Amino acid sequence: MADGSTPEDDVSDGREAGVGFRPGDVPIIDLDAVEAAVQQALERGDGSGLTLLGYGEISLVVGWPTGAPVVAAKRLPPFPSADAAADYGRRFVAYLDRLAERGVVPVASAFRVVVGTGSTRVAYVTQAVLDPDDLGPAILRRSAPDPDHPLLRGIVDAVGAVCGPRTGLDAQVSNWALVDGQLRYLDVTTPMLFDPSGRAELDLGLFLAAYPWALRGLIGRFVAPDVIGAYRDPRRVGVDLAGNLLKERLAEWIPSVIEAVNRTVEAEITEDEVRRYYRSDARLWELMLRLRRADRWWQRRIRRRTYPFLLPGHIER
Repeated sequence: MADGSTPEDDVSDGREAGVGFRPGDVPIIDLDAVEAAVQQALERGDGSGLTLLGYGEISLVVGWPTGAPVVAAKRLPPFPSADAAADYGRRFVAYLDRLAERGVVPVASAFRVVVGTGSTRVAYVTQAVLDPDDLGPAILRRSAPDPDHPLLRGIVDAVGAVCGPRTGLDAQVSNWALVDGQLRYLDVTTPMLFDPSGRAELDLGLFLAAYPWALRGLIGRFVAPDVIGAYRDPRRVGVDLAGNLLKERLAEWIPSVIEAVNRTVEAEITEDEVRRYYRSDARLWELMLRLRRADRWWQRRIRRRTYPFLLPGHIER
């Protein structure tokens, strides 16, 4: 570790220090080494020296060790202080507990923090790398469309159990796996917890830091609250679940998903609505990515600064 401690010294139960960990469930890796590799990639401006397993809208998923990964390390944007990282860690553990209380079992996940530049802290959510054949999209690709498929039925049941005024869930199929026949949830990086007024408990400023400074106020006021708030509404989550099948090239499953969702919501969704939603959603995220690319160009070429994020190339949406 950067301060001379061992990786094990950086682990606690999360309820006191903001580091969520279930001992023995997630392989321990040297996150200082991961962060050093990420920093080298940021300085180069590309991720060619990393094993990249995926990109979130604000996160980067690094496979470690490079070349033969056993852990998926999901890197969050830097926190301004140790206290901010600890607060996020407490919400992370609370979200895992909330999901478990409602019958949704996340894959074993750890929230750990390393020292960044200055007073910043960089957090990683780590999970064991799963067999690609166990992931939701792969399961559907080798199955015939069926509204009663165990994976689909489990996802729809989970949406009904979790989504509500105080808790959200991103239920798209890529966030799920069947491990030894048991449904497991992957996307715990964003704790979707809300206060009694419906306001997100987490600090959205962390996510807005990924966008150009001049636009953060507008995005924070007009875009982010609706985007994250939508995950509390079972119907909107169902539309999103069906729409994202287009991105996964699983359009043949859309009617089955619609049938399964419509068994659980009062106002039925339609395929036309799903496709219109997906086109709108894809345009929004493509615009957001273009803004980030423009900001990267400005920071690197004009201000001569290291841009603090790695961005994906072209995304087929």
